[in-house]
Amino acid sequence: MAQPSPQQAPALAAASAARGNAKRSRPRPGERRVMILQALAEMLEQPKTEKITTASLAAKLEVSEAALYRHFASKAQMYEGLIEFIEQTLFTLVNQIATQEPNGGRQVRAIALVLLNFAEKNPGMTRVLTGEALVGEHQRLVERINQLLERLEASLRQTLKLGITEGTLPADYDPALRANLVLSYVLGRWHRYAKSGFQRKPGEQAEAQLRVLLR
Repeated sequence: MAQPSPQQAPALAAASAARGNAKRSRPRPGERRVMILQALAEMLEQPKTEKITTASLAAKLEVSEAALYRHFASKAQMYEGLIEFIEQTLFTLVNQIATQEPNGGRQVRAIALVLLNFAEKNPGMTRVLTGEALVGEHQRLVERINQLLERLEASLRQTLKLGITEGTLPADYDPALRANLVLSYVLGRWHRYAKSGFQRKPGEQAEAQLRVLLR
């Protein structure tokens, strides 16, 4: 099976057009929420940005802060909207891999590459995944990201178990240890990508490195 490409990890790109259209006509119901999330994601893409405030977000959108609060009760809810998008996108892709690729070993590599490619296509959301953007925000956001990572690790662990059962991975593999190792590798690449100002691509040499991790 061909590995999922970066293009399979979607961004909130449709909202950019919506923002342009909004200058010409009144946004449709629900469209303004997506526009707010798009603007927040774009602001997070600035590697040396200061802490994002509702005032700076409102200024970017050329609306009042009150207009933001008509759609989100708090900034924490806006971040929750981004986390929901991340969750839906990543687990849709993970499920597609499980459906399309019967080989457990290749499933693990494909999942890891999808996680790296998603970050590369969505740099602002990488800062959410690493927790960097959530410093000083509500603790429930950090807890939700931790839960997302635990679910991803569980998916990797289940896939590794499949590979052992079908004989495509060595029988002496420890699924829990390997799943944690692969997720730790992905997290490290995410962090380096964010800390480098999005210059060090997370997928750089990833296929070769994953072959070493999964020997």
